[in-house]
Amino acid sequence: MVDLNSFSLLALWSATALYALALIAFALDLGRRSAEVNDASHAVSSAVAASEARSEVTAEAGGGVAVKTRPAAKKRDDSAPQVTAKRSPSLRSAMALMVLGFLLHVAADVTRGIAAERVPWANLYEFVMTGTMLVVAVFLVVNIKVDLRYLGTFISLLVVSLLCMGTINFYVEVAPLPPALQSAWLVIHVFLATTAMGFLALGCALSVLQLIQARTEARGAAIGDLKLKFMATFPTAHRLENLAYRTVIVGFVLWTFTLIAGSIWAEAAWGRYWGWDTKEVWTFIIWVIYAGYIHARATKGWRGSRAAWLAIIGFGTVIFNFTVVNIFFNGLHSYSGL
Repeated sequence: MVDLNSFSLLALWSATALYALALIAFALDLGRRSAEVNDASHAVSSAVAASEARSEVTAEAGGGVAVKTRPAAKKRDDSAPQVTAKRSPSLRSAMALMVLGFLLHVAADVTRGIAAERVPWANLYEFVMTGTMLVVAVFLVVNIKVDLRYLGTFISLLVVSLLCMGTINFYVEVAPLPPALQSAWLVIHVFLATTAMGFLALGCALSVLQLIQARTEARGAAIGDLKLKFMATFPTAHRLENLAYRTVIVGFVLWTFTLIAGSIWAEAAWGRYWGWDTKEVWTFIIWVIYAGYIHARATKGWRGSRAAWLAIIGFGTVIFNFTVVNIFFNGLHSYSGL
């Protein structure tokens, strides 16, 4: 008979290896983007030099004073990159590896659930496995509508890091559910939390890029002088901020329902909706941070770096809640890692 739990573990490690290969391919794509920016910069410099030379020759032939001129800057769309990157084999390979890794990831999650005869998110190992799967799922699905493939390096690095940490440090054999977890609210509560985490991860990645892009734009440096040249192929800081805001709103709505479902479950399991358990407090802190981010940006006119830092801090508390709080703080949620 096939040991489904062993198959699940093998499939998960295989998925992790594919995500790691995707990370390398995404990094190669960033290098390719930098090379394209260099080529575009050299082409622009050559065109400007040729234009200046023609101006000097024309002026001298007419007996006048040579005046150096530069072509007028073309006003570009607010969301358009300075250099349009071509679709490269490395980027296509990276996305293909992410899809293949995701399919193996789903197989690992499903077989773990079949082996346990329950949903596969009853402990910290299973939560990391399911949570990272949904982060990848959100990344792949959102890319169908909006091209966010340039976030691939961040997403693949996050997923590989969490999977390695969870599989090495938190792996446990299949075990029956404790009485408090034997509820349909387990499915609802954790599914909402992990899906929210996927959207909030995208929001964080977009906010990090927004900060980098904003600093690049503030310097006003020529394309050839950029330190991170691949940033010239990314959308503007304003566009990145708008994308981050939209993804965070979706994540915030899901997190709100996570709180509601958790409260209802707590009343059914422990006879109270709220008990100031450590996990409950940190879940509420996350909600407050993102509520403040949305409120400040919508009503107080917060734009730029302040909004980006709030989104980054918010996701930092999400990671803190799912790692440090679960491992080092005792509470009613300690037995499950939820």
